[in-house]
Amino acid sequence: MFTQFKNIDTAFSHIKRFSLLVIMACLMISVFAIYKGFTIVDRAQQRVYILANGKVLEAAVGERKDNIAVEIRDHVKMFHHYFFTLDPDEKVIQANITSAINLADESAKRAYDNLKEKGYFNSLISANISQEISVDSTKVDLDSYPYVFKCYATQRLIRSTSTVRRKLVTTGTLRNVSRSDNNPHGFLIQQWQTLDNHDEPLNP
Repeated sequence: MFTQFKNIDTAFSHIKRFSLLVIMACLMISVFAIYKGFTIVDRAQQRVYILANGKVLEAAVGERKDNIAVEIRDHVKMFHHYFFTLDPDEKVIQANITSAINLADESAKRAYDNLKEKGYFNSLISANISQEISVDSTKVDLDSYPYVFKCYATQRLIRSTSTVRRKLVTTGTLRNVSRSDNNPHGFLIQQWQTLDNHDEPLNP
């Protein structure tokens, strides 16, 4: 009889150990399954599909720090495009300047006010002059914050009889702000100033 109890106790001990092993194995499998699930979801979220001309293209999602230099250069390019692309139309000038000022601080507003006070925009309108700009290059220092940039560009003042080319060099800093429809890159240009702006006559 005692031998029977001993066998039952041994069997119960074996079952207990076996049950613990099964529970631990189930926990390990569950943890692994949850981890793999999160990994798969994360990979899926990093894939963006774009429909272009009837074709599905895959685009990779990257962190901002991976593209910050590209975003800064495009932000600076957009600002200069809006500020210096002008037609002899008051509404066009106002719309472009407003778009530019949304990308910069009061230093851009001061530059606009100075040009307006000198009658620069009225001169464009009265003489039917269009102004265009192309950014040649933008240097950005990412080692310090706010980020320092220097922009090299070429302006073209288009008259009915001639075109004047003007070299432009500007500098400033950028700080991070919230993204919005008016500021898609989430930067704000500060302490913007012109370092050089001289004419280079160009044959029409």
